[in-house]
Amino acid sequence: MASIQSVALASPVSNFSHKQQPTRSLAGTIVRSVNGIAKSSFNGQSLNLLRPRLLPSIRRNPKFSRSVTMMAKPVIQFIQGTDEQTVPDVKLTKSRDGTNGMAIFRFDQPSVFDSSGEIGDITGFYMIDEEGVLQSVDVNAKFLNGRPAGIEAKYIMRTPRDWDRFMRFMERYANANGLQFVKS
Repeated sequence: MASIQSVALASPVSNFSHKQQPTRSLAGTIVRSVNGIAKSSFNGQSLNLLRPRLLPSIRRNPKFSRSVTMMAKPVIQFIQGTDEQTVPDVKLTKSRDGTNGMAIFRFDQPSVFDSSGEIGDITGFYMIDEEGVLQSVDVNAKFLNGRPAGIEAKYIMRTPRDWDRFMRFMERYANANGLQFVKS
């Protein structure tokens, strides 16, 4: 909070009506903490930052970390923002030297067909977890008697690092959706 206030205090257009507290040092910079409102010509949106309040037992115990870890359920999407509810069959192949590989996902009657007319078109294949997004545009729809029946999506891994990242996603996705690995 002190760093944001130091910007307001250093601004030549600021007019202050506040009560000042003692000077504190922050990374070698002298900053005065401010109680009250700083007035300026800034017309943007106000931002109020509060310090997180920890329970007394956590505050006293040094083994508890103050960092927050966000755990996101791994999902697959064909339209960004719309999770696919159908769990796919996945086939993995890897080169003999282990430098590259491919994953083929087959979805029978995917839920994206139910909502694609309302939400939008299929824009790609997105695998999303807490590490980020893996994506591919190699997506093909299968039709039977003029009606959509399935989707096949391919994800190509060109380096061992890509393979490892994909396997971390698949482990999370498998755990969340009850999948298991069967070696053929």
